[in-house]
Amino acid sequence: MTIHMNDSHMVSIAQLKEFIKVAKDIEFQGAKRKEKYEWLETVLLRFRYFSLRKKEKSVLKEYMRRITGFSDAQLTRLIAKKKKCGKILPDNTRRHRFPKKYTPEDVARLIDTDKAHDRLSGPATKRILEREFTIFKKGAFSRLKDISVAHLYNLRATRQYISLAKFFSKTKPVKVPIGTRRKPDPQGEPGYLRVDTVHQGDLDKQKGVYHINLVDYRSRTSIIYGLSKSDFDNLLR
Repeated sequence: MTIHMNDSHMVSIAQLKEFIKVAKDIEFQGAKRKEKYEWLETVLLRFRYFSLRKKEKSVLKEYMRRITGFSDAQLTRLIAKKKKCGKILPDNTRRHRFPKKYTPEDVARLIDTDKAHDRLSGPATKRILEREFTIFKKGAFSRLKDISVAHLYNLRATRQYISLAKFFSKTKPVKVPIGTRRKPDPQGEPGYLRVDTVHQGDLDKQKGVYHINLVDYRSRTSIIYGLSKSDFDNLLR
């Protein structure tokens, strides 16, 4: 439902509460933002917003939100502007935007370069782009030849680059330093031990002795230890 907004008869918070309860799908007819700002100023002054209690302010803000379609954050900002400046004026200032130096064609050229070289590091890629222009005389690299490493990574993070550049790296096996069973190579020096374990066997449900046999591979000297089951388990921990 669309109506021309004339709410001069709304003069109390109680009226606003009743309106909020029954009013649905009502929108302000004035399409221009300036008209909405003017209406907000009128309502704020009529209800003396800045002298209201917190609960009353909440009701008035809900009413203004329903009519204007502004979000709570927008209303808060506009009310703060009214309090600070005395007026709610449209912000006609535009944010300064730096002109884009690198075009979509430059990004496509970077993608081709990375695909050809399996996407090297930033400094290495920068060097390749410089050589494409200075050595191989490719005019298409006239802008990319001066790109900084930081901005090169920025281009790699663009939506165009991510959607068009597909790189896959093979999974590298993880090397875990574990013991291996192989013949030792002492190079004629003593101190290389071969370890063997032998379980003597159990008797009458009693765990037998575990023998640990240490043999020096060079001198053939042998040392045998006898351990109980508990001691052997502790040794393995």
